[in-house]
Amino acid sequence: MTGPDTAAAIAADVRAGRRSAREVLDAHLARITRRDPELHAFNLVTVDEARRQAAAVDAIVAAGGDPGPLAGVPVALKDNLCTRGIPTTCSSAILRGWRPPYDATVVERLRAAGAVTVGKTNLDEFAMGSSTENSAFGPTRHPMDPTRVPGGSSGGSAVAVAAGFAPLALGSDTGGSIRQPAALCGVVGVKPTYGAVSRYGLVAFGSSLDQIGPFAGTVADAAMALEVMGGHDPKDSTSLPHSALSLSAVLDQGVAGLRVGIIDEMRTGIDPDVWARVEAAAEALTHAGATVGTVSVPAVTYGLTAYYIVAPAEASSNLARYDGVRYGLRVDASDTATMNARTRAAGFGPEVTRRIMLGTYALSAGYYDAYYGKALKLRRLMAQEFAAAYERFDALLSPTSPTVAFPFGAKTENPLAMYLSDVCTIPSNLVGHPAMSVPFGTGAHGLPVGVQLLGPGLSEPVLFRAARVLEEAKA
Repeated sequence: MTGPDTAAAIAADVRAGRRSAREVLDAHLARITRRDPELHAFNLVTVDEARRQAAAVDAIVAAGGDPGPLAGVPVALKDNLCTRGIPTTCSSAILRGWRPPYDATVVERLRAAGAVTVGKTNLDEFAMGSSTENSAFGPTRHPMDPTRVPGGSSGGSAVAVAAGFAPLALGSDTGGSIRQPAALCGVVGVKPTYGAVSRYGLVAFGSSLDQIGPFAGTVADAAMALEVMGGHDPKDSTSLPHSALSLSAVLDQGVAGLRVGIIDEMRTGIDPDVWARVEAAAEALTHAGATVGTVSVPAVTYGLTAYYIVAPAEASSNLARYDGVRYGLRVDASDTATMNARTRAAGFGPEVTRRIMLGTYALSAGYYDAYYGKALKLRRLMAQEFAAAYERFDALLSPTSPTVAFPFGAKTENPLAMYLSDVCTIPSNLVGHPAMSVPFGTGAHGLPVGVQLLGPGLSEPVLFRAARVLEEAKA
């Protein structure tokens, strides 16, 4: 996305009075009306609420005030972020119609910065999936080829940006759920350092893995969003005691002198057209003054194994709260245990059920040490190997997804094939480091390819500098 529809351009125009927030909103709502019935990026478009927010922004400008750095910018929210009084479903039948009594911290911060939230986007149920086919409300379709998936689990947010429904969208990333759909849809997607963005108000999937981050059409827009979202939040016990990182100011510093390592183990299983774009990205970084080499991080080959023990184990604990008693769906029965069972059977889809069962098994007596305990050891080993890699390199480079967007149904009957979609993204979640996907050309069928930049904790400024170089090289 370029020109007047970038978040930066919209905010500058609205703050200067060249365009009204209402005018910007109406243009984006018109696009949603035209194409979203086909693509299904949104579970809910909050037209009336968005118009109230736009009117408030315009009133501030009319009074000579400054609404904030995202003045009048439409933003789409993944439907697992709590919004006070507005349904938050996680694309699950078990939460259909639930209206949270509070806003997520990131939602509060966006609105305080002048953003206008336009709706709640579709996702794989409870963020469990890589294709946005596992939604109780139907799949989301790729904006360039509606016969293909947009990736997941934040597919609705990725499509919202790629289709021009909003310049910015928020997603959550537990094992690649921002970066993988960003790569497949040709937009920028960022998973921040664990703790750099508050998780308060994010409906939990895997609490030690989940992070909230932005989708954007440009690297600069992603930087603006992350600056607004980030910083310490006392309501999140895992929030780092730091202010938001400064990103916009460093975007044009380039990569001269930076050391970038291509992860050798992430060659395996990657389609040739995708790997060719990684090599082209390495050449672009070299041309811009970076030193590019290869690096071995052997433990990443076990990342998928460790993740599919740790994440389902945490999910089995987090999703135990959906019992038909406190909120959401309730299927009545003659006793509480039967009511619990019937509610969960009716409310959870097959992928969520599969992961709950897997996680419960891994945590059960007699199997905890054999499975969960070993997964934690692998996680620690991976952190040690990444630390060693970052002694030699400032940032790492890899594919984001092994393939371009695949057809609907291609992997639904083979869970392992679907899980392999996240083989390059999972390691960053396991170790808590930042990573981002940057569009870098096209592959098979003319579909977008994203390359992934990875760095140690709180290295987002370095990653954004490299991302800006790749963005300009692609252009």
